[in-house]
Amino acid sequence: MTDTLFNITAGVVTTDDYYTPKWLFDALGVEFDIDVAAPLQGIPWVPAKRWFSQENDGLAQDWGGQFVWMNPPFSKATPWCNKFMENANGIALVVVSRSKWFASMWERADSICSTPYDLAFQRPDGSMKTISFQTFLFAIGPKGVAALHNANINRVR
Repeated sequence: MTDTLFNITAGVVTTDDYYTPKWLFDALGVEFDIDVAAPLQGIPWVPAKRWFSQENDGLAQDWGGQFVWMNPPFSKATPWCNKFMENANGIALVVVSRSKWFASMWERADSICSTPYDLAFQRPDGSMKTISFQTFLFAIGPKGVAALHNANINRVR
């Protein structure tokens, strides 16, 4: 995994440290098997049975088709999105990008939903901050599709 993920032991905060807000998980109303790109300590409000962090390298782990949550480091989304599509079961939150991986995700996803334009992410210090890019939720598999529809965040395609 890259050194751009949050390392709580070293106290390093980077531009990739934007945690999905709790209200989004409340709206989705599902439990994930794995948060595949979590900070070292995990995020308490992410409803996942377990998580992979920089320490155990989520990209190197076998996701085994399990239902995953993925909010990858936006600075290096390509390998994460490729693995998400390979796993073919879960929900990913990613930024709009003029890249091959984004076009592939757009074609591969069973459902897609834009997030609110002013989505605020939680920073490691607890503050909330918006980013300058639009984000989307991509779902692959029936459980993820149902969660996007039930969340009623925006129109789902």
